[in-house]
Amino acid sequence: MPIETTAPTDPLPIPVSTTFDVDGERGRHVGPTFGVIVRSVGFSRNLVGGIKSLKRGDITEYSGTLEEARRHAVERMVEHAQAIGGNAVIGVRFDSSDVGDGLVEVVAYGTAVTL
Repeated sequence: MPIETTAPTDPLPIPVSTTFDVDGERGRHVGPTFGVIVRSVGFSRNLVGGIKSLKRGDITEYSGTLEEARRHAVERMVEHAQAIGGNAVIGVRFDSSDVGDGLVEVVAYGTAVTL
């Protein structure tokens, strides 16, 4: 079954990789880079998601919100990398946590490099 996505799929302006090289190039280290977003599910999605959580299976209201938040965190990380002089990001990772009632923090982080 194909994965449905609600997040934008526009290409990023610079290469972003979970590995520590891009096309065999290691690049010159610029510094750590990150993007943070705090997202609310919203009342209607939370209501529908809460009802769906009573049975097993994917709760698309929550999955879609987290997918969008990850994409925005990556976009912010890329903007930060470019601001500090990088033209690529390597070693990208994600972290997330609850920060309040119905709020989730998503962080994308990696190492800004110049290729």
